[in-house]
Amino acid sequence: MSEIKTAAIIGGGVIGGGWAARFLLNGWDVVVSDPDPEAERKVGEVLANARRSLPALSDVSVPKEGRLSFAASLAEAVADADWIQESAPERLDIKHKVFADIQSHCRADALIGSSTSGFKPSELQQGAARPEQIFVAHPFNPVYLLPVIELVGVEATLLRARDVLDGIGMKPLIVRKEIDAHIADRFLEAVWREALWLIKDGIATTQEIDDVIRFGFGMRWAQMGLFETYRIAGGEAGMRHFIAQFGPCLSWPWTKLMDVPELTDELTDMIAGQSDAQSGMHSIRELERIRDDNLVAMMRALKGRNWGAGELLNAQDARIKPPLPTTIDQPFTTLSRVIPIDWMDYNGHMNESRYGQVFSDAGDVVMQMVGADPDYIAGGLSYFTVSNEIGYLSETHLGDVIHVRTQVLEARGKKLRLYHEMIRTGDDELLATCNQLLLHVSLETRRTCEPEGEVLAKITALGEAQSKLPKPASMRD
Repeated sequence: MSEIKTAAIIGGGVIGGGWAARFLLNGWDVVVSDPDPEAERKVGEVLANARRSLPALSDVSVPKEGRLSFAASLAEAVADADWIQESAPERLDIKHKVFADIQSHCRADALIGSSTSGFKPSELQQGAARPEQIFVAHPFNPVYLLPVIELVGVEATLLRARDVLDGIGMKPLIVRKEIDAHIADRFLEAVWREALWLIKDGIATTQEIDDVIRFGFGMRWAQMGLFETYRIAGGEAGMRHFIAQFGPCLSWPWTKLMDVPELTDELTDMIAGQSDAQSGMHSIRELERIRDDNLVAMMRALKGRNWGAGELLNAQDARIKPPLPTTIDQPFTTLSRVIPIDWMDYNGHMNESRYGQVFSDAGDVVMQMVGADPDYIAGGLSYFTVSNEIGYLSETHLGDVIHVRTQVLEARGKKLRLYHEMIRTGDDELLATCNQLLLHVSLETRRTCEPEGEVLAKITALGEAQSKLPKPASMRD
């Protein structure tokens, strides 16, 4: 951004703090106005979380952070602001007073967005000096991570707002007609109301309701939304078939929300036509593959956090993984797996960084074989990889089943040197090799030290048994 812009944040709570972080970390100067004596601390804590997470979404250098300041008054905050975001309490009388104060002191060309989750712009604009200047810019928490923003108001103002929001990495959605609670919160309220009934009637607990969402349709919605998900459910005939098949259930007493529109031919045609425009460039089989790839990538990301569906997958892996190798006088298999979608690069084969992941995982198996397991590591000792020499011999593709054959070249004192061969299981083709050097370290001093107890005995025995083996053929070539 060539010119530094200024955003005034009116109200420094959770939402206001999130707005401040979103603008600040995208290179804007930010001025916060909030009478709360704890506002600076609260905004600072939100900003600390944003600094930790938002840059992690980017694979390029992020903009230089803007300057954050706290104004002594609302007038001071808005005087030079290009964008003013109101996040005052959800009371119309308070918002009217805040907007009057803002417009008394801000520039006529400043954009004034409201974080309101329920009020319509016509309600916010009542009695305003310049009604067209005020619009709804409803975000979702955390504002610094979730990109969608609902915009409602005068079109010319919204187009300017959309350009600003595009520039800070958000997904502005211009709402066609003003309506109470806009779009998203109307969905959320419907789900919330039904959830309250399910709890009240003793049908489900809060945990069970949350699990239905996070282990099921919540993940489908996260990557395809509502209508594209149902288009797939309609099979090869698409959305029109889905409506014909499931439309009648809207008249059945499945939920407490029984005021539903009649599925007339006109409404069916409208939905089917819009769905065709949205997704008709893909066949159902293509949409299924896109859905499946997205779900795999999302669920694998959750595995790394051991959370939700990821925790479930980790538990399943623990159940089905093979036992540790017990024969130590021959090269042994340390890893066997399928290559997943999120390991592919733009050339259609496995990214080179993932070879490092494969060999790291293989090395972890050797650590577990000698007793350097999670309990040993929790006690303050571990092995660190200090060198990996990887040879890329042949392409590895999506869905390939591979295994790693490992031989110990040296296991003496602090040093553990492993030689790994990554092999495609179907045809035994050698895909890559890795000469890996690990050193035993103290996690307290972060320096090398001798292994202790059982680990020392096992690493010595492993080294002696493998020392009698010839070098691997691929190493001799």
